[in-house]
Amino acid sequence: MIKKKPSVLVEDNKFCPGCGHGIINRLVGEVLEEMELDKKAIGSVAVGCACLMIDTFGVDWVQAQHGRAAAVATGLKRVRPENPVFTYQGDGDSLSIGFSETMYAAIRNENITAIIVNNGVFGMTGGQMAPTTLEGQKTTTSPKGRDVNLTGHPVKVIDFMRTLEIGYAARGTITTPKEINQTKKFIRNAFEAQMNNEGYSIVEVVAPCPTNWGLTPQQSFEHIREDVLKEFPVGEYVKRGEK
Repeated sequence: MIKKKPSVLVEDNKFCPGCGHGIINRLVGEVLEEMELDKKAIGSVAVGCACLMIDTFGVDWVQAQHGRAAAVATGLKRVRPENPVFTYQGDGDSLSIGFSETMYAAIRNENITAIIVNNGVFGMTGGQMAPTTLEGQKTTTSPKGRDVNLTGHPVKVIDFMRTLEIGYAARGTITTPKEINQTKKFIRNAFEAQMNNEGYSIVEVVAPCPTNWGLTPQQSFEHIREDVLKEFPVGEYVKRGEK
């Protein structure tokens, strides 16, 4: 059986070859279409690679200032509570510049869905160290490797959020077909939580950035399996409000 591309993907994506964003975009598109939410969904992006979705992912979008997508999504959902509202952000945007907005949306248990792509770097601006950069990982701003004695350890946002009263939290990845299907299930569960008025839902997706990692796509997948998932294990952490 040939699987049809979701109609919400109106143009080919503009991401680098091997980038994980393209797969994640496809999963979000499939979930929205299968749940019959694609015609009324509203997305909020801020700054970074996520902005490339605006031209290729056919839902209504509002672009926020850097890091502020959760704050914009909060406003959207409060005035349009019947619409599915989601944020789509990279880890640098959502967990560095926008950490306060991201966390306070969860603290308030806003009934929105957050998709956060964890590729360990600021992707669009040149591969600088991000909150999720691994210990010892070399980036353009940590050329000798991340020194956690100076910068602290990688931020695991779900560890913070699982202590709160929220609807859903999960972390997935996309290096194998099995993991892709699992991550799609997580994304669907997150939107179901929103539509059931269960409160804030988040899916963090561990994804490759071959361009800034200086690796081939295949090497990037191997790096995720061998190194990144040890720091960021996949699974569901909060479901139906239960931890």
